[in-house]
Amino acid sequence: MTVKVFLLDDHEIVRRGIRELLEMESDIEVVGESGSAQEATRRIPALRPQVALLDARLPDGSGLDVCRDVRSVDPSIQGLILTSFNDEDALATAILAGAAGYLLKDIKGQDLVQAIRRVAAGEKLIDPAVAQRVKRSWEEDRGADPRLRTLTPQERRILEHVAEGLTNRQIGEAMFLAEKTVKTYITAVLAKLGMERRTQAAVFAATHLGAEEEGQAHRAPRRHP
Repeated sequence: MTVKVFLLDDHEIVRRGIRELLEMESDIEVVGESGSAQEATRRIPALRPQVALLDARLPDGSGLDVCRDVRSVDPSIQGLILTSFNDEDALATAILAGAAGYLLKDIKGQDLVQAIRRVAAGEKLIDPAVAQRVKRSWEEDRGADPRLRTLTPQERRILEHVAEGLTNRQIGEAMFLAEKTVKTYITAVLAKLGMERRTQAAVFAATHLGAEEEGQAHRAPRRHP
């Protein structure tokens, strides 16, 4: 059976290299590619690849968000995140987005090919124990306020930066996101919190996130010397 793959990476030379690598395999077909998160979110469900190979960080969004959005439309499409950053927050977001695997870009070519085949066959490349630990930690970490529970890990990080008083540009630089993307995230955060102004969100974050951290500190087991 031929494995159909969609490529998402904002660097054309990277996409070209991966495409050439995959086209050398008789059982893999690249059915589409894009350098835009928004375009990929629109095209992937229509093309119905078995595997979407997604760059984690893009100028107009995130491959993690693309994974979540695509799988909400068609859960049969497997998301395989390919990134240059060994980021625990990104790994947590990938797990929560339903990604089947999280790979670093220094992976060898044949290892990437095998990863695609394994994911297409329904195998998960993220250790189940790690996935469970991340999900459990995230559930415990979302605090008592029900509004916090609606935020994704990425949105929560945005909210934390807002509380620190960073501008959209500064947040974008800190999180490797386009300024326009940050603005979109903040709009979503305000909507989920039921707020209209950035200052309201900053006060909310300073109050609730701080209280949440104190609560976790009290719940943490004490270590005896």
